[in-house]
Amino acid sequence: MDKLEEMLYFSTPVYVVKKPEFLEVVRSVSGRYEKASKARKKTANYVNLMTASFSHEPELKDFSQYISQTAWNILSSQGFKMDQLVTYFTEMWTQEHNRLSSMNLHVHGNNSQISVFYFFEVPEKACKLVIHDPRPGKVIINLPEKKSSDITMGSHQVVFTPQVGALIFINAWVPHSLSKNLSNKSMKFVHMNLSVAINPDAPKKAEKTVEVI
Repeated sequence: MDKLEEMLYFSTPVYVVKKPEFLEVVRSVSGRYEKASKARKKTANYVNLMTASFSHEPELKDFSQYISQTAWNILSSQGFKMDQLVTYFTEMWTQEHNRLSSMNLHVHGNNSQISVFYFFEVPEKACKLVIHDPRPGKVIINLPEKKSSDITMGSHQVVFTPQVGALIFINAWVPHSLSKNLSNKSMKFVHMNLSVAINPDAPKKAEKTVEVI
């Protein structure tokens, strides 16, 4: 029997790292912004809460720098020419999901390149982070899976159970959603989007001189 050479292309990476050292400062800054957002609510019985963006806060300097540099490293490792580019935040905000709150499948536009999640309040039975197959062609003609609990090339989604202190990075074009929070307690995380821009401090290539005849 012939042995086929298997070659895998166009993969969908998900990057996970535990960074509990940022929990205290993130909770502190987020708490102030949550308080301000709650004050604008007309009812105390809300399903979810979204704060204003706070990437500019000086207290988060180390956290923001780590996220931004890691996003740059990811894009560089994926083969993108990053030498003349820097990453910057377009958004950084807290999401609070209370009982039965969820989030529909979506991607992030507005020139976003990397999306990030930092979980800091995760009760039992909280929302799951669902990463969906980004290939529209496969989604349209997808076949039934042998066993949906197995992660295979036929999988149409992957479900992550968030952990406190976990950072998850994905490309902004990756569709994702949140399942319902089945807990009576709130689930909270910081959601971030980063884009790229020309680095004004990057060394410029020497201009070629043209001999005029």
